[in-house]
Amino acid sequence: MQTNEKKVLLRIQDVKQYFPIKKTHFREKQKYVKANDGITLDIYEGETFGLVGESGCGKSTFGRTILQLYPQTHGEILYQKDGEWVDLKAQDRESMRSLRKELQIVFQDPYSSLNPRMTVGQIIGEGLLSHGMFKRGDGAMKDYIFQIMEDCGLSTYMFGRYPHQFSGGQRQRIGIARSLALRPRFVVCDEAVSALDVSIQSQILNLLRDLKEKDNLTYLFITHDLSVVKYVSDRIGVMYLGNLVEVSETGELFENTMHPYTEALLSAIPTTDVNDRKKERILLEGDIPSPVNPPRGCKFHTRCRYCQEVCTQQEPEWTNVGKGHYVACHFPLGRKEK
Repeated sequence: MQTNEKKVLLRIQDVKQYFPIKKTHFREKQKYVKANDGITLDIYEGETFGLVGESGCGKSTFGRTILQLYPQTHGEILYQKDGEWVDLKAQDRESMRSLRKELQIVFQDPYSSLNPRMTVGQIIGEGLLSHGMFKRGDGAMKDYIFQIMEDCGLSTYMFGRYPHQFSGGQRQRIGIARSLALRPRFVVCDEAVSALDVSIQSQILNLLRDLKEKDNLTYLFITHDLSVVKYVSDRIGVMYLGNLVEVSETGELFENTMHPYTEALLSAIPTTDVNDRKKERILLEGDIPSPVNPPRGCKFHTRCRYCQEVCTQQEPEWTNVGKGHYVACHFPLGRKEK
């Protein structure tokens, strides 16, 4: 997926993340929840890569695995630092700790991700002290935190107050300020706006875009809302049951959808456009299969209206259909002659 014009910041190769299930009896064969089941992806420096899919498909697990909050079961996650590739899994605790300054996360829930016993200044300053950017008691640190707060749309009077005194939108801004205070290169935004009101969502999305342009940040933006991801993303990946099924630049994905699952997701986007409302609404029948025992062949075949015999037996290959557009489907939409 690499091109000469873009620098790859993170290279993910065949990453699997399996979680063991507790056995019910001694001789039972060990089973695993296959949260991520062989993901290969390049994330380019300076881009926002949107990751979408139903709840439980492995999006958040993937983001946390990249940051080594969950060490991967299999595969490689390579981070390009100073022109060299760093294998994140191979790093010891201290080496990974120093890299976390450059690899940050904004958590989904602004209510539980902040320590209620710490003030806003302490929350934002904790990482600065931990990574040695300032020494405790340094007056310059307070000025720096004030600047970060202003950049994130927070008033400086909030410095000595506690999280419970703020709204959800303000708390999420505090979480963003905590992550960006370390001047990271890569940030995982894990459902960063899903817990917020629609009016507040737009403010946070605009803030993230402004900060990205200012500091040349790279985002992995995880969400289940395609209308949101369309607004913020340069490229979009669609995940189903632990696998990527389609990856494309944002405009290309919406104009030339190739995977039946993506087609169904796009059909569910609410719209006020009369012409769009005339389009067919595609309903996915049945529940998402178990990640412990996924279907043979294409994992989506149990819910796909285009399913044929080969789909039930053979896993589809990851195929480039042009313009950096990749799809895993035996019968991509628009190419039924295959």
